[in-house]
Amino acid sequence: MSALARKALNALTLSYDTDESKMPPHVLLAHQNYTTTLPDPSVLTPPEGSKVLLHSCCAPCSGAMIHEMSRMGLDVSVLFYNPNIHPYAEYLIRKEENVKFCEKLSIPFIDLDNGKDYDQKKWFALAKGMEGDAERGNRCTMCFDMRMTRTAAYAKENGFDVIATTNATSRWKDTEQVDGTAQAAADRFGLEYWRGAWKSDRLTLLKYQISAGERFYKQEYCGCSYSLRDSNLWREKEGIGKIKIGGEEAGLGSRRVTD
Repeated sequence: MSALARKALNALTLSYDTDESKMPPHVLLAHQNYTTTLPDPSVLTPPEGSKVLLHSCCAPCSGAMIHEMSRMGLDVSVLFYNPNIHPYAEYLIRKEENVKFCEKLSIPFIDLDNGKDYDQKKWFALAKGMEGDAERGNRCTMCFDMRMTRTAAYAKENGFDVIATTNATSRWKDTEQVDGTAQAAADRFGLEYWRGAWKSDRLTLLKYQISAGERFYKQEYCGCSYSLRDSNLWREKEGIGKIKIGGEEAGLGSRRVTD
């Protein structure tokens, strides 16, 4: 394990109640699997020392992946390129939290922001005609493709061997849709795309453990303006308050991940 990977791993403190008698069955199983010394066997590991460029949508989704990659002795850098996130206030919250998390772990953070526009105008242009698409539809495919193509291009230009994305950790996303666009981008630039079991019970538990330990900002929607719109429409039907951007109060539940 490299010194950088060890430093990142040591900086991740997992704080949760380890009393197994209080754990629901699915949490108990994931906890017992986590306490093994080996990484998840279903995650295919690049050779130790490989340079991995991890595209990150936010700090909460990056925690478990950074943890696992550090355990494996890999040289990980985080890249932030997310022109889909709207409004700008939400974009800044997610980016700045990701910056602070990487600084804490001494993980290199690559910001492809080109100013206040951050390629959002380009994203909206590509989304034209797909404004009404449902989650996991063609608009999402376009969104993944745009971000992963930019990630792969940067990786190729800067000597990375492998790319990965935190989009693959979300159980709200279609695995084949995420992996398919990322694989196509990797193939286009002659890179390896890391397909892993990032949604396993074990790694999902780890993801939330880290998020609670860090008290990350709890996001209330995927990120794009159409997700914000559709989430608020659903909330209105259910009699739930609208999504709140920033601040110390969320529209639903707590503002920070605590459990």
